[in-house]
Amino acid sequence: MEQYFPIILIALFAVVLFVLPSRQRKRAQAQAQALQESLAIGTPVMTTAGLHGSVAGLGDKTVDLEIAPGVVVTFARQAILEVRKPVETTGIIDDGTDTPGATGRPADGAF
Repeated sequence: MEQYFPIILIALFAVVLFVLPSRQRKRAQAQAQALQESLAIGTPVMTTAGLHGSVAGLGDKTVDLEIAPGVVVTFARQAILEVRKPVETTGIIDDGTDTPGATGRPADGAF
């Protein structure tokens, strides 16, 4: 049995080096496919470059993103990194008047 130990050890390393990464790769491909299938017009997304926008149009290999009102850019579908949650608005407008220390004077009292 001791003579087979190196062979068993090599087989174990082969499993660790080849089988486990391929499973992770398959899982990542399945997640990417699910992401692509979940895209619909109006979905907020982020690209691999960090650009945020919402889906304005879908093609076979491209996606049109609206990054500002009236500004639409085209990306490859693979450039979509993740689907973002819609931005929730609170209805509160911060005009800075209730900020502590916003008197227009330096904080130490010097003029």
